[in-house]
Amino acid sequence: MVKLANPDEKLVRRATRAAYGATLAKLAEEGVPVVAVDADLTGSTTTKKLADAGFADRLFNCGIAEQNMVDVAAGLSLTGHVAFTGSFAVFGTGRAYDQIRNTVCYSNLDVKIAPTHAGISVGPDGGSHQMLEDIALMRALPGMRVLVPADYAAAESAIRIAAQTPGPVYVRMGRASVPAVYADGVELELGRAYVLREGSDATVVACGVEVEQALCAAEMLAAEGISVEVIDAFSVKPLDERTILASVAKTGRLVVAEEHSAIGGLGSAVADCLSRTAPAPVELVGMADRFGKSGEFEELLDYFGLGAAAIVQAVKTALAR
Repeated sequence: MVKLANPDEKLVRRATRAAYGATLAKLAEEGVPVVAVDADLTGSTTTKKLADAGFADRLFNCGIAEQNMVDVAAGLSLTGHVAFTGSFAVFGTGRAYDQIRNTVCYSNLDVKIAPTHAGISVGPDGGSHQMLEDIALMRALPGMRVLVPADYAAAESAIRIAAQTPGPVYVRMGRASVPAVYADGVELELGRAYVLREGSDATVVACGVEVEQALCAAEMLAAEGISVEVIDAFSVKPLDERTILASVAKTGRLVVAEEHSAIGGLGSAVADCLSRTAPAPVELVGMADRFGKSGEFEELLDYFGLGAAAIVQAVKTALAR
């Protein structure tokens, strides 16, 4: 079992995006031939930290031209570099989808799509910038792997995994500062999900910021005598079906929670797995078929039914089925 954050570490809130540039700089110092290609957002995505660490020749700013950004990264990958792209998720996946599909994935190039500012945690920027379809877009692409880190430590591990894994990898990061789930320096794996809390009455599978919400929901349910197992689906593709199926075989009930559309994301991947192998009642906590809106992250979680209280209700609904 991986090491989780201690109580003191949980008090420190950091955004997953904060790990991006810092980890790229560490990889460069370790001799990994990483480069970052950005679309005029080097400060927001934190790729600027690569240049600040003395590797200015490895940071390429393409301006507000996300499609060019992906193609430049593709070209750099063909010269032996491990190329990371940086933008907001709504632009880095949506606006550049054709280039990701036909240039990167079709040719299986060593390009990592690693945008920040995904999900409603973008907050006040509103529905136009709150990307809620990116996991669905990326997991549908042949050869693309999809990682959704829950906190800073998991994001650092995800960037390292992406750098070490040949071919396309998608790493989804957010803007909001979130509590620590894992201990600093944790080493996670591609294709693995992690049982963070054991339980017997129901299973909650979550990813990204919803992992912390799931852990809070488990505490709330424990006070009512309901035992919930919490799993972090850090690797959405490939999905760790074995760990999820083993948990559902024990609990018989499942809730999937994600800061993403309920269509096509983690919930769809888990439901597909169960339907093929071991059907069981499933409740989805995710964005309904709608866009986001402007507001603070915490209030948007409650407004859209993505917070711990919504997970508690979903577990109770699953138990009643």
